[in-house]
Amino acid sequence: MTTTVLPPGGNSALSALAGAVFVFHDDDPALDVNLTAFLLDETGKTLGDSGLVYYNQPSTPAGEATWEQSTRDAGGRAHRLNFDLSRLGPGLAKIAVTLTEDGGKGFAGVKNLRAEIRVGAETLSLTPGAFTNEKGIVVAELYLNKGAAKVRSVWKGFDSGLDGLCRNFGVEVVEEPAPPPAPNFQKVTGVVNLTKNSSPVILEKTAEITASISWESGTDYDVYALVLLNDGRQIDVATFGADGVLPQMNYDNGSVVHTGDVGRGGGGRKTEILKIRLNPKICAVVPVAYSARSNGTGSFYRYKVTMTIDNHQGATVVIPAENANQDNKIYTCVPGMILNEAHGAVIVPLEFYSKPKSERRPRVRKSQDGRVEVVMDEGPTNNYK
Repeated sequence: MTTTVLPPGGNSALSALAGAVFVFHDDDPALDVNLTAFLLDETGKTLGDSGLVYYNQPSTPAGEATWEQSTRDAGGRAHRLNFDLSRLGPGLAKIAVTLTEDGGKGFAGVKNLRAEIRVGAETLSLTPGAFTNEKGIVVAELYLNKGAAKVRSVWKGFDSGLDGLCRNFGVEVVEEPAPPPAPNFQKVTGVVNLTKNSSPVILEKTAEITASISWESGTDYDVYALVLLNDGRQIDVATFGADGVLPQMNYDNGSVVHTGDVGRGGGGRKTEILKIRLNPKICAVVPVAYSARSNGTGSFYRYKVTMTIDNHQGATVVIPAENANQDNKIYTCVPGMILNEAHGAVIVPLEFYSKPKSERRPRVRKSQDGRVEVVMDEGPTNNYK
């Protein structure tokens, strides 16, 4: 395998029309780096929204570019875009590979950023210069020149992030209306403990929020998430299914992820974790703790079931199951819910419990006045029995 270094501003021929672009950088919970590709005409403009490739539109119909979910390994994160310039349709001339940083630091805070173009046994290494206030950058352009594939190393960008990139490539940007006034809730700093009758609080939205449900060993709980979308659909993220609902541990390319089941063995407290990236499609996330009869039932109060919501930037909300009784025949607990609001993640303590012996999941829906409500025992019956 041969490796060639391509400096910013340089261009190089590629030995084939198809390959992959990789972007690497150090992982940081305060960062939210995302890859987007723009399919462009000869003037450098897109042909509409269909010319964007990103997490909500991971491929073009003709397969010119295909986005893949980023991966984490050994303290770093890798992004990937597959390309095939032979598939460029009429009016298309090149593919611009771009990055945005939506966590607030911008690319001056992204460490060890670099890119590679891999075509067969050939690798081109692209390393940027220094950044200042850029939140959206063009990494490289892939294009055809007299039928041959070429790449140009760019590494230039915009302080305005994705808006700047879209405007540069001719994508119409619809101005968002001003957000409604922030609700008069406490904004969380440090650790805040909520009980059932506490007022909701606001947690600053970060690149990733985790909702962890933990309990003392001696029984086996299972944790899952009910995700309410703004279009009214409910998505269940769980390691196990229910009547008519298949297991699904990852929704929307990492927007809500269950990190895996924790079994009964060993001592100490047990914890199952949900990773949450609140994108505009998500209205609310409702974590649920479930103790099936086959797992060995156990009181939520006796085993001190507790939910912890952490934005990993110094703000944590804790909701303990303080109002539960000792009944071993109550199998489901909803400690609270996370609302995706314009001003932050609103944490609402609920402490709802199922009816005795009910193994049906809750339902999450919007009421007629627009409020999100959780209704116990109205969903399908869990497969664990």
